[in-house]
Amino acid sequence: MIDPSRRPVLDPAPSGDEIRFPPHQAAGLVAPAVDRLYRAAMATARARGGADLSRRYGGPAATGYLIEFRTRLAVPGGTVSGAGLVATTRHQDPAARQREMDKQVAHGMIQRVGDGFTATDRGRSFLADLYELHGRVTAELWSAHRSRVDRLADLAGRLLTAATGSGSTAGATPLDGSFGAVAPPYEPDGTPPGLLLLNRLGALRHHRADAHAAAWTAAGHTPQSITGLAPGPELLAIDLETDRRAAAPYGALAPGERLALLADLAALPG
Repeated sequence: MIDPSRRPVLDPAPSGDEIRFPPHQAAGLVAPAVDRLYRAAMATARARGGADLSRRYGGPAATGYLIEFRTRLAVPGGTVSGAGLVATTRHQDPAARQREMDKQVAHGMIQRVGDGFTATDRGRSFLADLYELHGRVTAELWSAHRSRVDRLADLAGRLLTAATGSGSTAGATPLDGSFGAVAPPYEPDGTPPGLLLLNRLGALRHHRADAHAAAWTAAGHTPQSITGLAPGPELLAIDLETDRRAAAPYGALAPGERLALLADLAALPG
């Protein structure tokens, strides 16, 4: 990801109060803010009961894919395809991926369906507990920012609607990419705003991951080579191409809304 200090500044307003904040700039500047909030909220949830919850169901060896794909597997009958699994774990060794799958099947948390998998009854019980935990933790974490959380959840939802409808990862389709393995998130009636926001931010991270994978693949890289690529002109070019490929959903927001999204993400504690 590009160091924000190396990104171009926002285009100046050409006249009056008009805002120029094009979608590709929004995509690039929003991404690190989304990462910060999502990672912080998930770490807080682990510290405030998530680790204990996982242990009650067998630990990470039993719950890893359920947590990663919770927004799809919590859907009644929700299934993650083999292509979605491979795309989401594109940097993982295939043998290690298979071992992880085997362990979680052996723990009775997931079961294979065709080339993919779904949650078992026990897995769905874990997901219900996980949703409850994440809802409670995000409500506590962002209790002083309820209006901001509501605004962000709405804007993130509009971005996901645009992304789901347009296939806008530009090289990784919603059906085959990691985005398609988690989006649209499962949002039953009564889902609290903090949980809506957390899961929508998580889906947006997958959308960008697919755009990034399409960009480095087009540049001739593999999952192994891109991981080892040092900062420099080539990585900068890939990151700028990632911004371009991830930009389409941001076209669903007005420039002022894109700026408000960035400001609210920056202001929310995490």
